[in-house]
Amino acid sequence: MGTLKLYDTNIPRASIAAEREYAYQSRSSEQKFLALINLNRISFQMNGGNPLKKPQGLGLIISKPNI
Repeated sequence: MGTLKLYDTNIPRASIAAEREYAYQSRSSEQKFLALINLNRISFQMNGGNPLKKPQGLGLIISKPNI
């Protein structure tokens, strides 16, 4: 799983974006794919075991349950 990085508010957003882009570009295709699968798994768990996307008719509808 990834790590949470807190940034100082004095750092310009452009340098933060450049740092994140470099980190993403330096990953292999396999690492990018595995990160996507992990993100999918986490979103499934955080939504109470229900997927965020469900097939409805001719396409997919993204919905959140009303609490």
